[in-house]
Amino acid sequence: MGSCLTAAERRAMEGATAPVKGEGGRRREEEAPGRIAGSGAGNVACLFTRQGRKGTNQDAMVAWENYNGRSDTVFCGVFDGHGPHGHLIARKVRDILPSRLCDLIYEDYGDSPTSNSDVSTLEENLSPYADAECRSPTLAGHKEHQEFYNAMKESFRKAFKNVDKELKLQRNIDCICSGTTAVTLIKQGHDLIVGNLGDSRAVLGTRDQNDKLIAHQLTVDLKPDHPREARRIRRCNGRVFAHQDEPDVARLWLPNCNSPGLAMARAFGDFCLKDFGLISVPDVAYRRITEKDEFIVLATDGVWDVLSNQEVVDVVASCSGRFTAARSVVDLANETWRFKYPTSKTDDCAVVCLFLNKYDVASGLSGHPGYNPRIPALSGNTQPNSKRVTPVDADDGSDSNVSGDERSLDGFTRLNTLVALPKFGDTSPTKK
Repeated sequence: MGSCLTAAERRAMEGATAPVKGEGGRRREEEAPGRIAGSGAGNVACLFTRQGRKGTNQDAMVAWENYNGRSDTVFCGVFDGHGPHGHLIARKVRDILPSRLCDLIYEDYGDSPTSNSDVSTLEENLSPYADAECRSPTLAGHKEHQEFYNAMKESFRKAFKNVDKELKLQRNIDCICSGTTAVTLIKQGHDLIVGNLGDSRAVLGTRDQNDKLIAHQLTVDLKPDHPREARRIRRCNGRVFAHQDEPDVARLWLPNCNSPGLAMARAFGDFCLKDFGLISVPDVAYRRITEKDEFIVLATDGVWDVLSNQEVVDVVASCSGRFTAARSVVDLANETWRFKYPTSKTDDCAVVCLFLNKYDVASGLSGHPGYNPRIPALSGNTQPNSKRVTPVDADDGSDSNVSGDERSLDGFTRLNTLVALPKFGDTSPTKK
């Protein structure tokens, strides 16, 4: 009798890593040229992660140059796991999402869709709601950019949905009260697509009209108290409020009990909340890279909780060698954690720095004699980490995320989900 499962569902049920079109399973993916999934550096990107003082490092990251077989294309992502099995979920998503996305692009278009317009600056942050209008005023009159954005947005949404389904079918990873964020990007030539899920962040280092290097935030921190997120959650009978011990941290709760208390509105996994407003639909944005744009920083909130966007951009710009940029950001974040919150546990940190000019990572950023700040990059937000960017519209989907990984603040160890407090919330000095 024939199976009613899709090919992707069968692979997940069988725990298979058999090749599919566009990728050769996890083994082939790990061996793929240009792919880095740990601390290191390639031609255009450097990566670094460091475990905090809460246990297993639940952050994961990847940079994949020559992505989809194109020399002008790179995929980058960081993933912040939470809950008892968050580290496994973050690594699983890191390993399968790039290939699933590549498969969809290949199947739908035969090759990556292209955008050939020479318009210098375009940026879009559109609603992922299924019934939302897909045109933004910033793209009006630029048909090629609009078509590229629409095609890539659909591929991102499908890939995130398929990966979440695969997680639900996993036999060896419990995703009920564990999950992960994801902030990802594809840079193809001068076109940039960013897909965001949760509260990790992407920030661009770019030059303003006075030639000053500034930070421009490319993503929105998708917290439960964001107006659009909160409306969706309440429509689904979920609840949004802050715990009395953390009045500044809004959380997502089940309808009839005070759990799990998830500190984000979107995530992979966390299936206990998927019927109550938690979704895995990414917020997808487009930007046309200009000659003023220099680099992009993707990082988990272990960095953004203590450093402003501008501080991170300044650190990257000050590095004498690009291969040290990601580590320099993590070093400063760790030092700032100890200074601001001396009695708290440092959070895990993961950083990917993608440089947008032609010189490789081993060359110096500011000291290299051939360095030219006038080469394709993006734009960023100069405000502190408490500043949030509000999108033109936000998205609606259906995925849930519960986090049990701790966010330490002075006087209280903050968890992504309070459901884990009785088991994992010990903040005594001897607890590692």
